[in-house]
Amino acid sequence: MPGYFIDTSALAKLYHAEVGSPQMEMLVQAPDNRLIISQLSVIELQSVFAAKVRMRVIDQASLNQLRGLFFADLAAGRFKVVLVSGRYFRSADRLIRTHAISRALRTLDALQLAVAVELHRRGTGTALVASDKNLCEVAAVEGLQVLNPIKGP
Repeated sequence: MPGYFIDTSALAKLYHAEVGSPQMEMLVQAPDNRLIISQLSVIELQSVFAAKVRMRVIDQASLNQLRGLFFADLAAGRFKVVLVSGRYFRSADRLIRTHAISRALRTLDALQLAVAVELHRRGTGTALVASDKNLCEVAAVEGLQVLNPIKGP
């Protein structure tokens, strides 16, 4: 059963139609795929939804609906949620020191990537799913298989 660590940049595409949404739907609807997110994504996704309200892409009622759908998926066990512990912060520190200057790796992306790298090392997560270009580049350098829903299959 393949395990996919889904970054917030890709996760958002499941709840609001945008470029890459059809590819995300195909990925999550495959019956044998194990879908993994970090605890950080629970917070980040709400920030993504709020930004869509500020940019007038959606209204407050849509925001509430998107939050409801996401939390219903969490309650139903659609995603395995990995708690972000101290070891991930240490790994993120290493990633920042290694990649922040040359590849513009940001703090929260480094934390997400730290979780993905650990899952990969344990054989739990086989690929990182993200639509953030910098994150995808660093993940590939770190030896992860990368799926970017914006680029298609």
